[in-house]
Amino acid sequence: MSHPPPPCASILDAIGNTPLLELRHLVPRNAGRVLIKLESANPSGSMKDRMALAMIEAAERDGRLPAGGPVVEYTGGSTGVSLAQVCRAKGHPLFLVTNDVVSPDKRGHMRALGATVTVLESSSGKLEESLTRRMIDAAARIQADTGAYWTDQLNNADQIGGYETLGEELWTQTNEAIDAFVQCVGTGGSLRGVGGTLREHDATVRLTAIEPAESAVLSGRPSGPHQIEGVGAGFVVPLWDPDLVDAVATVSTDDAMAMCRRLAAEEALFAGTSTGANVTVALATALRLGPGTTTVCLACDTGMKYLGTRLYGPAAGAS
Repeated sequence: MSHPPPPCASILDAIGNTPLLELRHLVPRNAGRVLIKLESANPSGSMKDRMALAMIEAAERDGRLPAGGPVVEYTGGSTGVSLAQVCRAKGHPLFLVTNDVVSPDKRGHMRALGATVTVLESSSGKLEESLTRRMIDAAARIQADTGAYWTDQLNNADQIGGYETLGEELWTQTNEAIDAFVQCVGTGGSLRGVGGTLREHDATVRLTAIEPAESAVLSGRPSGPHQIEGVGAGFVVPLWDPDLVDAVATVSTDDAMAMCRRLAAEEALFAGTSTGANVTVALATALRLGPGTTTVCLACDTGMKYLGTRLYGPAAGAS
């Protein structure tokens, strides 16, 4: 008989060691297995708990962030929620810059955890390069005014260590048998951390990066507006490593959302839009690789973060 783990001393001790689920109903015939890591089981409901903790603790260790010192960041949503959780637990005041495309559920979550939140208005109601750059500029002004430590997620390689742990968990949970890993690109840190770790164990693991079809800059196409929150900055992000990946795949916002609704209806898995994009590519990869193979992806966050958007809200299914 297995025994449950002992009580956590802090909410931060609950980050990681998330379950791995095999999809049973969506996987086509003659395809390999598709396994999805339920990062929604992290305490704030997303994989970004790992990166937030890694960035804050690295800055605390080397003195960039003193005890009780303030923190500032720009965010497409889940990173802000995760930073709000970590900073509240550690006693750091937090200033966040986000936008009105980000779901109201995420913005409310940030505020509930004590963050001071600045919301910028979008021009199109969608995520695009100009909006990302305005958020960065606003965060820089707050940093200059307050002297806060700026985690600066698009340039901060400290996050990679948090995702290396995720890669080790996947390697152990699959009994050291992974043929492919697919992942959406936001900062690029998760693909580098997880993918790099898997490649250290097995150099033949196939790695596929995913980006919004409407803003396929990694594929050499123009940037454009989309609604896959947390990914697709609209420009090639500094942590992107093209030499690491075997392929770059694109998924449209509508297709990602359609897959989310299928996940809920057919697998009882409630997830956000980037997860829909991940599963779309994972299923295609498993079909291409065939029986006897294992493709892994991440459930980046929970659908609870999107109840106020067109993904699951009253306008669900509308373009």
